[in-house]
Amino acid sequence: MTTAYINRVATAVPPYDMHEPFVAYARSLFATDRRRAALIARMAEKAAIEHRYSCLEAVDDWINAKALDTAGFYRRGDFPNTAARMRMFEAHAPQLAAQAVERLNLGAERERVTHLLITCCTGFSAPGLDLELIERCKLPTTIERTMIGFMGCYAAINALKLARHIVRSDPSARVLVLNLELCSLHFQETTDIEQVLCFLLFADGCAAALVTAEPEGIALESFRAVLVPESRDLITWNIRDFGFDMVLSGQVPATIQSALAEHAEEILGGTPTQAIDLWAVHPGGRTVLDAVEHAFHLAPHALAASREVLRAYGNMSSATVMFVIERMLREGSGARLGCGMSFGPGLVAETMLFRTAA
Repeated sequence: MTTAYINRVATAVPPYDMHEPFVAYARSLFATDRRRAALIARMAEKAAIEHRYSCLEAVDDWINAKALDTAGFYRRGDFPNTAARMRMFEAHAPQLAAQAVERLNLGAERERVTHLLITCCTGFSAPGLDLELIERCKLPTTIERTMIGFMGCYAAINALKLARHIVRSDPSARVLVLNLELCSLHFQETTDIEQVLCFLLFADGCAAALVTAEPEGIALESFRAVLVPESRDLITWNIRDFGFDMVLSGQVPATIQSALAEHAEEILGGTPTQAIDLWAVHPGGRTVLDAVEHAFHLAPHALAASREVLRAYGNMSSATVMFVIERMLREGSGARLGCGMSFGPGLVAETMLFRTAA
């Protein structure tokens, strides 16, 4: 049976680091409630995030200004409706997507790309990103296109799974996988603590990957999904009048830890935990990474790549785990066995086993 490989991964983020303005704004929502303002400050401090990038540029005096950004997109007391957020997505998403694809340095190889898979849960339009990329990156007009929409943070694992199916059924296939999210377009003006978490955690980013049968990079060996019963309300992502409305329950880390511990043997295919050299875990937050570490009894350094991506970029939804994989590919060091996983609405853990090529 043909083996599918992630040959390479490239990443891109917008130019504006909005972490400090977003945190300051989240705190300002509780200006008259010292206790909860202090809670937000502690949560931000413990989040282990230093930078988050957005297509929105902060105003100079973002603490006292009426609008958080130079475009006046987030204006106090007048946050944008869904239509305005989608117009912003349409304006910024194609450029970021093309930037990531061009960083793959496909050159003349782009003429050989046969399939395009795109994951996104933060914006929709038609004609959409797929056709924009064909035009901007001069991809073949005969390319087969598939949009994997609204699956949240675990969508990249599903896209890799689909890419593997394609390559195994057609060894000559060359699959371009794109994961793009502009999470910063969906913040809400609210005093609901669980929703305010989005201001402290989410960011914009994009990853592009090439998956083929050529034995270079990372071999995709197997996939397994774990659906946690009676947990569907812990992560929700709904389209409402004022953007896409996300809620992350504080119960998510404990639920993930319990589910992973219960299903560890099947996730690892019977492989002992100590035999896994690489852990490409979606950094959904510091406490999520702590939950994975505890579930598998990992050494503190095991999730170093995931923690570094969280520190440098925050949670970029579906793109984030690909930033972790890109880091592992860049560092390299011979053939090693790895486990990747992402979490999202359901509550579902999408997992995979992989092996780096020698």
